[in-house]
Amino acid sequence: MEQKLELVDTVVKGIQEKKGQRIVVADLTAIDGAICSYFVICQGSSPTQVEAIAESVGETARLTLGEKPTKVVGMGNAQWVAMDYVDVMVHVFMPETRDYYDLEHLWEDAPMQWIAED
Repeated sequence: MEQKLELVDTVVKGIQEKKGQRIVVADLTAIDGAICSYFVICQGSSPTQVEAIAESVGETARLTLGEKPTKVVGMGNAQWVAMDYVDVMVHVFMPETRDYYDLEHLWEDAPMQWIAED
């Protein structure tokens, strides 16, 4: 469990490095059938920023913890980039795409931790 939380913290640092907005961590550990333990959700204001955030997360996790995602999808159009670290899923959205899919509502029975913006 400690290793998962360390990865979540590292992911958040990678997001903050590129000024990701509206960062939330959904704790799915107590939800039966959840696909992972944690969702980290954020947004960027442009496709370029979404891509930069995803790259920063990948680099920060690799350099800090030696972790690499098993799969990254969405880098081509950068409207929604999903990064799969098995126990931690990272979602980087454009605002309108985030509003449309509304993952926070989908997992509303999970405790949500909103990260204060600098």
